[in-house]
Amino acid sequence: MRKKELAKEIIRRLADEYPDAACSLDYSDAWKLLISVRLAAQCTDERVNQIVPKLYEKFPDIEALADADVNEIEEIVRPCGLGKSKARDINACMQMLRDVYDGQVPDDFDELLKLPGVGRKSANLIMGDVFGKPAIVTDTHCIRLVNRMGLVDGIKEPKKVEMALWKIIPPKEGSDFCHRLVYHGRAVCTARTNPHCDQCCLQDICKKKISS
Repeated sequence: MRKKELAKEIIRRLADEYPDAACSLDYSDAWKLLISVRLAAQCTDERVNQIVPKLYEKFPDIEALADADVNEIEEIVRPCGLGKSKARDINACMQMLRDVYDGQVPDDFDELLKLPGVGRKSANLIMGDVFGKPAIVTDTHCIRLVNRMGLVDGIKEPKKVEMALWKIIPPKEGSDFCHRLVYHGRAVCTARTNPHCDQCCLQDICKKKISS
């Protein structure tokens, strides 16, 4: 099966398996998703969702976070790990949104990359979830699963995985596909235990299963 055909079938089956898959970070505004995805680096989404309400209770908007003492932000977000660098990025990002973008999160990928603490993964998440534009979020679940499935061949660098997937994933499917990979990676195609291939909806077409 060619990779485009394999991708189409994987997309179809995962859509059946996880029809309601969505971003697991809680947010009500685009700028809040920017903050949450920065905090989620080397931290679970569940932990981030527990921490951000405390942050917004003290700093309820972009202006407040832009004017905040970085040490005060750090004190709140420390449980997410890497508190100092995350607090610095959040403060600088909110300042840039306020001073350069009139308090609005830009809907352009390259402009998003100019924001402190925003990389390709974060920018793609914003593009897909907030603005409904084509996006491929190459997080750890995505990278692990697409290699196992045979959609990419031994590629581990996020940008290279993203570029390879753009060639075979229909643009309108990218965002939902990546969310479903997260669900599948947590429930079935796990990282810290052996994957549960006997429970997998892809077991008959997965490269890892076929070759094991």
